[in-house]
Amino acid sequence: MSTFLLVHGAWHSGRCWDRVVPLLTAAGHHVIAPSLTGFGDKRRLAGPDVGLDTHVDDIVKLITEEDLTEVILVGHSYAGLVISSVANDVPDRIARLVYLDAMVPEDGETAVDVIPVTQQSIDAALRSESGWRVPPPPELPPPAGLFGVSDPNDVAWLRSMLSDQPVNCLRQPVRLHEPAARRIPRTHIHCTVLPDGFVRRPVPGLQPNGTPAQVWELATGHDCMITTPAELAELLLRTA
Repeated sequence: MSTFLLVHGAWHSGRCWDRVVPLLTAAGHHVIAPSLTGFGDKRRLAGPDVGLDTHVDDIVKLITEEDLTEVILVGHSYAGLVISSVANDVPDRIARLVYLDAMVPEDGETAVDVIPVTQQSIDAALRSESGWRVPPPPELPPPAGLFGVSDPNDVAWLRSMLSDQPVNCLRQPVRLHEPAARRIPRTHIHCTVLPDGFVRRPVPGLQPNGTPAQVWELATGHDCMITTPAELAELLLRTA
């Protein structure tokens, strides 16, 4: 049995994994899909002081308090920043990092460094009445839809879990100074149906641990856990 810890991306909540969790559980694995501070059941905690560091602390605390080891840590989109920093803090507890259509940062980088267009969202939030709220992007015509989701029922379900992203999530840098974290194997899963507003960096041929890069593809939009949960679960099970 492996432990899958699924970390949602910006604006989402842990509910976005609801179609994937039962598939991994049915295969005999322990699966945790929490909501980060400011989202889902923790939405009331959102505020200007919430940032990337808060979300890293969320996951590190969960891992240590539940004494989780050999964790397959999956980060979607923005959560690529989160899981990278978590691995830096508790590398001995992480068996694999899975970057699911995710930001893959270097030490000291912010979301803007990884995806420069993010600066536009930051500027808009700082000029807004709140000074810190980054609202979800608008729905676009198919195939882009809302995070790559275009089925009307799925869009309605997705909207029910979305909330504003605190701007500090996009401004705080990752700290990746622990050599042991570089030895953790990585898997990259890319969603190939574009445009979805998410431009990924190319994955280098070698992982930080020196082994060949492992890159898989899903022929769907960005929120593959909603549009193709069975196919995503099949790939995740290959990492166990």
